[in-house]
Amino acid sequence: MTSFEQKIYDEVLRDHPAVVEFRRDLHRHPEIAREEFRSQARIEEELDKIGLAHWRSAGTGVMAKLEGTKPGPVLPAGDGRPRCLVLRADTDALPVDEKHECEYKSEIPDRMHACGHDGHTASLIGAARLLAAHRDLFSGTILFAFQPGEEVGYGGYAMVGEGQVDEATRSFGFHTASELPGGKVVLMPGPNNASVDWFRITVEGLSAHVSKPDLGVDALYIASQIVVALQSLVTRMSSPMEHLLIGVGKLNAGTAYNVIADHAEMEGTVRSLDPELRILTQQRIEALVQHTAALYGAEGSVEWDDFTPVLVNDEAATKEVQKIAFSLFGEENVITSRKPSLGGDDMAVFIDKVPGAYAYVGSCDPKLPESGRSHHHPCFDIGEDCLILSEALTVCYALAYMNGEV
Repeated sequence: MTSFEQKIYDEVLRDHPAVVEFRRDLHRHPEIAREEFRSQARIEEELDKIGLAHWRSAGTGVMAKLEGTKPGPVLPAGDGRPRCLVLRADTDALPVDEKHECEYKSEIPDRMHACGHDGHTASLIGAARLLAAHRDLFSGTILFAFQPGEEVGYGGYAMVGEGQVDEATRSFGFHTASELPGGKVVLMPGPNNASVDWFRITVEGLSAHVSKPDLGVDALYIASQIVVALQSLVTRMSSPMEHLLIGVGKLNAGTAYNVIADHAEMEGTVRSLDPELRILTQQRIEALVQHTAALYGAEGSVEWDDFTPVLVNDEAATKEVQKIAFSLFGEENVITSRKPSLGGDDMAVFIDKVPGAYAYVGSCDPKLPESGRSHHHPCFDIGEDCLILSEALTVCYALAYMNGEV
């Protein structure tokens, strides 16, 4: 760690109590995707304290801008444009009822920050506070994207679609990782997270008494056949060496125990690390649904929603952040290669638009057993020391990138 990085790290340590306080406030008041109204207002309050220009985006999101005051021209990026870095954090919670008893437990029934987004947001606010205090150390623009609706694949596309990051030349973000011990950071070039497609399959049949199945078309039975058959697309029509997952998490059908269901709906997801396989699997699902329904005299249809593409860390950007992480935390604490995840994250949309890197910061603290829970678990929590690492990495990388040191 250089003497300058040590100075920044010490400032992060002093800022940590404020970051924790803000994170816990968000944790007590979780809001699900596209309903982050209080969170939006609280972010704006903090940005006002820092003195950053900000505006609303993607409905319940917030963008902010920090202009450096260092004398001299803005350094160019690789494409010749003035350097501009966008830093992103997601803000939404989940429709989960928190079971973890703690002083900052969710006060909203069936709402919980069960994925660490409260920590992401608080850490980025802390980074904004420190970068604003050191605006004299760089020239150019740093953008802060507080993105709503990550869990439903909304906010990334919305912000990028609004042109909020058109001027950016680099992007960076981070995510807590409960499977990693505190102090560890993953920075891996290439595919890190899968594409995510949501689907709804509908089967339209014909009601009849269960004692006379020949007079009806059983939508529930047909839907169950489709659920089972979907897995054959993975196990018998795709290579075992390919990363592909089809999951059905919801199935609704029927009105009474003795009535053949005339309507069935299921919702699920397709995850893949291969864009071509992603499209092919969609086509196969549509064919399977239509043919299976037709076999039994029903009609089947599929609706799709693209939540996020594959998250592919840009190699050059990842090496830039790795250099800073090696210096801050030691090479032994920076993981540069691991298996990609079939979990998705719409930071991918930012990186597709603006080459960048996404880091995973270990958040498991042995003193807090809940911090080792899987993301989305009702007892999920984070070891809050991970926010020191994420804030320090964000600030030091931002300054190094804007000054052409990486």
